[in-house]
This record gives sequence, C-alpha cells and structure tokens, in this order.
Amino acid sequence: MSARSALVDAPRRHKLRALLAVVVLALVVGAGVTSANYEPPELEAGTVENEANGTTYVAVQGFHFDGEGNKKKPARLVAFDERASTKWVYDGGESVSWFYDVDPLPNGNLLAVNTKPGKTLVYELDPQTRERVWSETLNITDTHDVDLINGDQLLVAHLRASEGSTSDEGAFIYNLTTDERTWEWDFADHYPASTDQGISNTGDWSHVNDIDKIAPGEYMLSPRNFDQVIVVNKSTKNVTMRLGADGNHEIMDEQHNPTYLESENGTPTVLVADSENDRVVEYACESRYANGTCDWNQVWEVGNGQFDWPRDADRLPNGNTLVVDTQNHRVVEVTPSGEIVWETLAPWAPYDVEREVYGDEAMNASRPTIRDMGASGSYRLSGSAGLVPGTGESMSFSDWVSGTFGELPVVGGAANGFADQWDVISEWVRPVWLDPWAFVGLVVAAILAVAWTVGELAYWQRARLASARQRLTS
Repeated sequence: MSARSALVDAPRRHKLRALLAVVVLALVVGAGVTSANYEPPELEAGTVENEANGTTYVAVQGFHFDGEGNKKKPARLVAFDERASTKWVYDGGESVSWFYDVDPLPNGNLLAVNTKPGKTLVYELDPQTRERVWSETLNITDTHDVDLINGDQLLVAHLRASEGSTSDEGAFIYNLTTDERTWEWDFADHYPASTDQGISNTGDWSHVNDIDKIAPGEYMLSPRNFDQVIVVNKSTKNVTMRLGADGNHEIMDEQHNPTYLESENGTPTVLVADSENDRVVEYACESRYANGTCDWNQVWEVGNGQFDWPRDADRLPNGNTLVVDTQNHRVVEVTPSGEIVWETLAPWAPYDVEREVYGDEAMNASRPTIRDMGASGSYRLSGSAGLVPGTGESMSFSDWVSGTFGELPVVGGAANGFADQWDVISEWVRPVWLDPWAFVGLVVAAILAVAWTVGELAYWQRARLASARQRLTS
C-alpha cells in the first residue's frame, strides 16, 4: 500500500468510521432510552378461569454465578393464593444460591431443597412462620431433588459427581437419625461409561434431576442427560422399568420431574416435562418385560413448541395438569384439551410446583391418567393472559428468529439452533433491568465495535508492511 493510495482511501475510511461510530452510539443510546422505562417482570397473576384449591407453592430456581446469588434474579420459594396472587415469598437466606424441589409434608410443613456453594441444603420449613424446623447440609453439589421417606430418611438424587473415568452419580438414602448413608445405587454399575457424552467428558454425567418413591422399595429416577426415566428396585438394584433411550429425542429430550401414575386397570403411566422438546407428554406401558423394557405408547401431548423448557408437570385429582414453563417464567394449570385455567408469572426460572392440599405428587395415587379420562391426543395451548413474551400477541426476539429463519429450508436448522441458544443468552445473561430489545442492541453494538477494532488493526498492520516494503525498494 503506497502513501498515495492511503491518501486516496482516507476519505472513504473516515466516512466508514463516522458511520460505524454513529450506528454504535445510536444502539448504545437507544438501549439506555428503552431501558429507562422498562419494568422487569414480577410476580403477577395471569389467567384465572378456575380458582385453585388452596395454596400453590412454586420453587423459583433464580440465577447465580460462581455460587453467588443474583439479587435481581432471586432464588425464592413463593406461595400463591387461589387466584394466583402472591401470599408470601421466602428467599432462603443469604447463603442460598438456587431453589429446587419443594414438597408438602403430611404435617402441613414443606421440605425444601436449596444449593449453596459446593453444598446441598435440605430443610423442613414452617409455611406460617417461614422458619426452619430442622435442616441438614449434605456434602454434595447442586442436588435438585431430595424426598423425605419413612419418617427420618432422605432419598437423594445425586448428580454432578463424576471426575475422570469414575462417577458416583446415582441415588442414596441418608438416615437423619444416624447421620449416615444406608443405601446407594450408582449409574456406573448399570450404564456404559460412554453413555451420553461419556463419564470422562463432563463432571455432570447423568444430571439425575428427580427421584420419587412410587411404591415400597421402588424408586423412579430421571437421568436427564440419558433421555430416560427409570424405576430401580431397592433390594435387587435392578432397573425394572425404562422409558426412553439415550439420544432418542423423539421420545424425550433431557426431561425433568416425571410423575408416575397408574390407570384404572393398573397400566403404568408416566407424565413428564419433555424439556428440550418444549412439551408435556404422557406415556402408557402397554406390556412390561422382565428386562425392564415396556411397549410404550404416547397417549397425550400438550403445548408442543409453545412451552419453553418446561421442567415440572403434575397431574391434579381434577384431571388438569400443573406445568412449570421455565423460560416463559410462569406456572400454568391446563385442562386435558390444553386450555389454561390458572396461570401465574414467576420469574426467574421457576423449577417445581405443588398444590398444598394434595401433598407430594409421588405419594398420591388419586390422580387420573389421560386414557382414563378419554382425552388421548395432541393439543395446543389456549387461554393465556399473554403476560409472558411468546405466549400472547407480543413476539420475543427468539420467536422472531425461529419464525423468520425457521421457514427457510437452507438455514432453518441452524437458525432454530441459534434461537434456542438465544433463549439461554437472553434469559440467563441479560441483566434483569435491561429491556430485551435493548440487550439485542448492545450485543449488536459490541459485535460492530469488535469488528471495527479488528479492521483498524488489520488496516494499520497492512499500512506498516506497505511502508516497510516501500522503504526497502526506494
């Protein structure tokens, strides 16, 4: 590059720089203006066609980074009244990073599961005083589900316990009276080390997110990363029933919190939040074999593509289903045909829901299956109040990406993948006080600024090389 050509290009470069500066400044200023009046979503009632039967408890996971809770995206336990309005909020204390499972106990209290840096905190909470009756700190990381069984035993789903070529992930029983583990079951004894990404490739091999006692000596587990729901016999330690298969995402894709049901004729049935498929499904085991396999039949599906990462689905005695719609930041009660009759907004990232009067869903058998109600089929959601982006007339950025690019066969798959990733970025990284479109503007401004900087560095590097060559040839 000669000095003359540099002079010729200078006006063009200056115009481009000015244009980029104006665009970046406009995006930054626009983000500030749109966020100035932006009100982040809060706890709020949505559709209420039918009043709930008593109090509904929602455990809101919240958001944390490096073990420290984010005060603007709080982890909390919320009690909602019959019309989906907030009764009270419990934040768990300063040491709590995330809220996970909550279970109503027979005495009217609640069993809650929290995490704090490197530990799991389990305790009984008095909902009237919001004080802990007792608490136990387990030396395990990020546990999602612990159930109280047999009076003084904790049934624990043990995840994030893999390192190198070994894994301790599975389930165990912890006796509160003797302070010791009295029973253990490990995935490594029943699954090849290559399952999913393999033990050696992650510290979170199975991500078992749920465990329920469904009968004496029968425990149902949900290894999310294996795309399966299994039942384990306590005595034999054999897998006696299995729904799904690793990598078979047509059945389930990284599910959460399944509920075990039985039809009137005794058919084993599983209701599950099929998280990455953005739907809730119900499967019936038509024939059960000694090796733990079943001839499964999908009998019900609701909200396919309308839910956004659902993580809990509980059948109520009236035949409706309570669903935690995590990345839409809400909890809904839907009829078998998909009509929303009760809805509450519960940011950020609700995880578990329970109706107090019915107790823990795993211990309550009086809940009908879809087949017994004669409602088999696939249904769309209807009746939302539209409080959440993507569920009403408003459209979120990720909806726009999916709707726009997803229709183009050349880029549809990649665009849908990008939209899924955008959900993660926008919901879990965006500051709570920042308008969603303002966040888009700042991201674009940052990309332009980085590209501008890289371009300037490349230009001046070429200019120096051209000047050095000119000196050598002169």
